[in-house]
Amino acid sequence: MDGVALLTVFVLAVFVGYEVISKVSSTLHTPLMSGSNAISGIILVGTIVVAGRAESAAAIGIALVAVALATVNLVGGFTVTDRMLHMFRRPKGDELERTR
Repeated sequence: MDGVALLTVFVLAVFVGYEVISKVSSTLHTPLMSGSNAISGIILVGTIVVAGRAESAAAIGIALVAVALATVNLVGGFTVTDRMLHMFRRPKGDELERTR
């Protein structure tokens, strides 16, 4: 594929992704994040494989940046999911007294 075709696919993917995510109801965000975290994990494994097969210094540098960004994405996704799940937990005894 040439650069214009790749750029077109990228722009369409960004647009479709934004439209799909913005239409999701708030009750489905946690399951959606779980699926997104699974995909992010697969992406991280793929970037590690690509980094391991890189031959030039530029390719290794780009691959390491990709590994770092994929790691940040994965950790951030799990952090957000964990915070969302904490919002739906019942308060324990001490916390229950403070809320009354």
